[in-house]
Amino acid sequence: MIKNKFLSLILFFIITFSASFIGGLVSMIFREPWYSELVKSNYNPPDWIFAPVWTTLYVMMTLAIWFFWHSNKRDINTVYIYFIHIVFNATWSVVFFGLHQIFLALVVLTVLIIFIIILIVRFKRVNFVSYYLMIPYLLWCLYALFLNYNLLILN
Repeated sequence: MIKNKFLSLILFFIITFSASFIGGLVSMIFREPWYSELVKSNYNPPDWIFAPVWTTLYVMMTLAIWFFWHSNKRDINTVYIYFIHIVFNATWSVVFFGLHQIFLALVVLTVLIIFIIILIVRFKRVNFVSYYLMIPYLLWCLYALFLNYNLLILN
């Protein structure tokens, strides 16, 4: 049983952090000089804040799906929704930093937030730890939506 829990944690870690890897790679390659030239609102945090916040959120997401997976009342459809949400998470970076499409990134982020809300509702029915671990992620994505919208308006 312990071996199964460890392997599932590693698997969920790899799947979740694949979005981080893709986003980071696309951001690193295509971000500059485009991003630096954008007009940003006063609400934009300093660039150095994004890496530690996202790393923390990815760890929390991994733990959320892992605790859910090891719950008695888990269902596979919620896990599929989680995987789809990971695709949208990675897609935002590709659309925003890779394609430089601010409006389309706003649409992707809106869909991502809908998936996060669905996951939170489904997690709450099964595992409160999973539910609580996803709340900071939702709040950060709502803040990101606000920032994305501001970039759209200002540029």
